[in-house]
Amino acid sequence: MRIDRDASQAIRKRSFRWWWLLVAAFVGGAAYWLYARNAPLAVETATASKAYPSQAHTLLNATGYVVAQRKAAVASKATGRLEWLNVREGSQVKAGEILARLESSDVTAQMQQAAASVKVARANLEQGDAELNEAQRAMARSRDLLEKKFVSVAAHDTSVARHQKAQAALSGYKASIAAAEANLRVAQVAVEQTLIRAPFDGVVLTKNANVGDVITPFSSALGSQAAVVTMADMSTLEVEADVSEANLAKVKVGQPCEIQLDALPDQRFRGIVQRMVPTVDRAKATVMVKVRFVEPDVRILPEMSAKVAFLEKELPDNERTSRTVVQPAAVVERDGSSVVFVIREGRAAQVPVKTGMKIGDLIEVGGKVAAGDKVVMRPPAGLRDGAPVAVAAK
Repeated sequence: MRIDRDASQAIRKRSFRWWWLLVAAFVGGAAYWLYARNAPLAVETATASKAYPSQAHTLLNATGYVVAQRKAAVASKATGRLEWLNVREGSQVKAGEILARLESSDVTAQMQQAAASVKVARANLEQGDAELNEAQRAMARSRDLLEKKFVSVAAHDTSVARHQKAQAALSGYKASIAAAEANLRVAQVAVEQTLIRAPFDGVVLTKNANVGDVITPFSSALGSQAAVVTMADMSTLEVEADVSEANLAKVKVGQPCEIQLDALPDQRFRGIVQRMVPTVDRAKATVMVKVRFVEPDVRILPEMSAKVAFLEKELPDNERTSRTVVQPAAVVERDGSSVVFVIREGRAAQVPVKTGMKIGDLIEVGGKVAAGDKVVMRPPAGLRDGAPVAVAAK
């Protein structure tokens, strides 16, 4: 009897092979389980955004532009060369302030000549007054002498005529003074017209002329300018919006509005319908509605593009700030609390939130969710905090 060593070695080899197969199967299963556990889950996403509560109370939206209701192209009635300019774009000016001056040597000389004529007329009046006094005394002496028969009646009549002539001359001198003073006022007006003054308090928007330019009232000459500057009263800024005549019933004077400017997209301004132009633009089938700013802001400038939301009611101050909103399908319950899953660096971060008011089709969320965050829509029940996710192709 002998031991078959070759058979026992074969058995050991077969057992060893099966053991390695079991180990490989176990390792492969564990690897598959780990891969399945950590494989990115395909999810649908949406973006959190900012919204205003006024959107839920908006009856109508319209577009328009900011316009100053008090605006002027400031010019002069006189014609001349601009010799001095006191303002530039953005300058704050007061009513009556001198903005510019034209050459005025000729009209200034005429004014001085008129002033001298007034002095001459007043000197003539003084001379005429002296002559009248002398004629009056001579007439009195002649009357006394006539009573005593020392002079003839003809001589006395001569003294009376002289007195009357002196009175008439005095009246002429007074009229000459009035005429000279009138001529002086005309000359003063001519000088004043060379001074270009601000017609109201406001801000200079554009400078249309420079020192040396010829200024004419109607800019008829080649290379001449009519307006020196263009200015506006910033306290009269309004939004002129075109409203379709089909929606005119939704707008009324005194209606509260919310104004958004393209230049300041994150700011909303309170407005109120000031007036409606009582005519329809036939080409566009619209009516111009003028909306006044309730609280003026120095950042608001003429000709800015604006969007106007006509509201059904005035909103309280606590509803005038923007809110972070998401799609309602992004909010789910986890452990009795409302949460959303925000995608951060390829993983789903569970963020607790407090839901608020509905704004249109969206819902307000309070918490560590910011506008621009990607949130998971309709999160699966098995989605956990920190799980890897991938955006599903649409």
